[in-house]
Formats: sequence, C-alpha cells, structure tokens
Amino acid sequence: MIPARYSHFLFSLILSGLMSFLVSGIATFRATGLVENFPQLWIGAWLPSWLLAYPAVLIVAPFARRLTQRLTVAA
Repeated sequence: MIPARYSHFLFSLILSGLMSFLVSGIATFRATGLVENFPQLWIGAWLPSWLLAYPAVLIVAPFARRLTQRLTVAA
C-alpha cells in the first residue's frame, strides 16, 4: 500500500492514464478509422501521450483546484 501523503501522485497517475487512453483512442480512430492494426496504433499513441499527461496533471492540478474553489460556493 502507498501512504496517504502520496495519494495525489497516484490519483494523477490514474487520471492521466485513463484520460490520455481515451483521448488517444478517439484521435487514433479519427485519423485512421478502424484499421486492422488499430490496437497497436492506439497503444503507440497512448504511451507517449501518458508520459506527457502525467507531469502535466501534476503541474496543472493545483491551478485547477484553486480555480474550482473560486468558482464554487459552499452549500
């Protein structure tokens, strides 16, 4: 198990992985259609995307949290 103080790193890893997986799949499909080697093309696009998405989420998340706090009110 990972200590709770590192949970934001794990959350960012999971979120960036899932989001880059979905977006790269859509982009690959739009660029190539459902070709025979689509899964290989998709994975080939996803892995480099994830490598960029993970640090981007770590950098952007604090800004997104602050912006969310400014745009919402407590119930």
